[in-house]
Amino acid sequence: MNRSDLAPLIDHTVLGPETTPDDVRTVLNEAQEYGMNACIPPYAVGLAAEYAPDVTLATVVGFPHGHHDSDVKREEGVTAWRAGADELDVVCNVGRLKSGADDAVRDELAELVAAVPIPVKVIIETALLSDDEKRRACEAAAAADAAMVKTSTGFADDGATTDDVALMSEYLPVKASGGIGSYDEAVAMLEAGADRIGASSGVAILNGTPE
Repeated sequence: MNRSDLAPLIDHTVLGPETTPDDVRTVLNEAQEYGMNACIPPYAVGLAAEYAPDVTLATVVGFPHGHHDSDVKREEGVTAWRAGADELDVVCNVGRLKSGADDAVRDELAELVAAVPIPVKVIIETALLSDDEKRRACEAAAAADAAMVKTSTGFADDGATTDDVALMSEYLPVKASGGIGSYDEAVAMLEAGADRIGASSGVAILNGTPE
């Protein structure tokens, strides 16, 4: 895959706890130069929308653990959209899912999806789930009319795997995220069924494309 085809499939990401406005501007500059999207912290959405209006902006909701109250998640998403976000990546409430409260998980996601006119991706945090739980999380996301499911926040012990991407792609388009640091790893995820790549190594991935 050449660089121009791969770049629009990458959400170039900066979401660490020490992320500064300058870090956000650096990621936006790189996204603009290479033709990538950007995934940035919620506090920086307004800054980013003004600084790089041509870059597709994703931000996170309920990050990183998904334990926010449902009303808080909904309002966080609406606030981000109004500030200029083009897409939202919301963390599924894994605790509720593991307790068997699938309807509550679905309803929380559906409320957010209904509250904003932009795509919502659901982060299911695959490293914490059994295959059955992954399927139930994807079913809840699909029932909530989410646009995509996403593997990981990057804050669990493990990130994306090709097996998880293949499983998730049975339900919705997939954003593979977590531990993807090279061109070969990115292509492997796409070949497994991913439609988008989330990575803080977007530049390294694109610099690894064949000449």
